[in-house]
Amino acid sequence: MNDTVYVGNAGEDATLDRGWLLGHFKDAGDPRHSDAVEIKWGVHPCGDERASWVRGEVRTALLVLISGRFRVELPDRSVLLERQGDYVVWGRGTDHSWFAEEESVVLAVGAGRYTRPVMWPAVHDPSVARALNRARLAARRAPLPPPASR
Repeated sequence: MNDTVYVGNAGEDATLDRGWLLGHFKDAGDPRHSDAVEIKWGVHPCGDERASWVRGEVRTALLVLISGRFRVELPDRSVLLERQGDYVVWGRGTDHSWFAEEESVVLAVGAGRYTRPVMWPAVHDPSVARALNRARLAARRAPLPPPASR
């Protein structure tokens, strides 16, 4: 097999890594490793919801409904994805959460998170700088209260 090509099944591969198919968290030698984009195949039972809001999102994100009925909560609105192919896009800094109103399958794509690692003062090892950046980003993701009822 060519080391730059990977062939798989999203439903099967997603069970191996919490839904993630492509991204920075895959081994560097894996064709599914990417610092520029992350792709997740999300399979959600009815009633499944995000444990806490994502706060201070650092990516531009796209969420596409494959099947089911899925709601994305944003600070100023609630977006209901009902038909196959319905999607929502949000940009950097947009807090969000979600809820599966029916058993749902969604495809999530995030871009822009690791386009250029920030080098901290006196940190000359890029792997250490990336680890510090991940810790900084994780610290920014504190839960938000749910949005007011509409």
